[in-house]
Amino acid sequence: MPYAPAELEKPVTIHKLRQMKADGEKFTSVALYDAPTAGAAQRAGVETVLIGDSLGMAMLGYDSTVPVTMEEMIHHIGAVARGNRKSLIMGDLPFMTYATPEQALTNAARIMQAGAHMVKIEGGTWLAETVKMLSERGIPVCAHLGLTPQSVHKFGGYRIQGRSDEQAGQILDDAAVLDEAGADLLVLECVPSRLAKRITDTVSMPTIGIGAGSDTDGQVLVITDLLGLTEKPPKFSKNFLRETGDIHGALRQYAEEVKNGQFPTAEHSFN
Repeated sequence: MPYAPAELEKPVTIHKLRQMKADGEKFTSVALYDAPTAGAAQRAGVETVLIGDSLGMAMLGYDSTVPVTMEEMIHHIGAVARGNRKSLIMGDLPFMTYATPEQALTNAARIMQAGAHMVKIEGGTWLAETVKMLSERGIPVCAHLGLTPQSVHKFGGYRIQGRSDEQAGQILDDAAVLDEAGADLLVLECVPSRLAKRITDTVSMPTIGIGAGSDTDGQVLVITDLLGLTEKPPKFSKNFLRETGDIHGALRQYAEEVKNGQFPTAEHSFN
């Protein structure tokens, strides 16, 4: 039966997302940065919203996520929290604000106090102690593996991760370690679809894909990609505004296509 997107009836929780994973029901996420767009996402039935440090490139004119500051993140998280009270709100910890567990705890508290329900951090096994500390202190964590934009200079550009057996094995190991450490969600960015499926089938936490195929538990797109505002859109994105003609319709169409399995297709994925 086709999914009919509607405004969320009650606030989305981590428990709700885990139940959706168990039931095989897809959920949607949008990276966005302001109150009115957050409200539109809520009315479209988008379960999670992410205030990502992607705001540096999408909104602030930076050439990467690296220059984004805690103050900028807190400003935008507060705006989204005031516009959306039902979607689960995730906030990124920006570059070099979680280099140690103690630093992560201090900055995660600021993100949560600004209105986020969960913090997102990029990295693998080295973050296990940090994830455990945050989780034990009541701070939910979304991990992020694959193409981690804060490491773009280390990668030498925005490159697909996990294509070699060695890389794939490392990402698999990282996912298992972070799951065990207590991470609640996992973003998989720009990894081969087969690897994303294997991780999704292995870990207990729900996975969110972006350029990771259709077998993850949820999907996320950046609002500027979803609305066709990005000058050179990535392969994994789709301009939903072109099809619908208005922002509210674009968000509803995105949610519907994710729920029905129409998005993403092989065209938006990597082998």
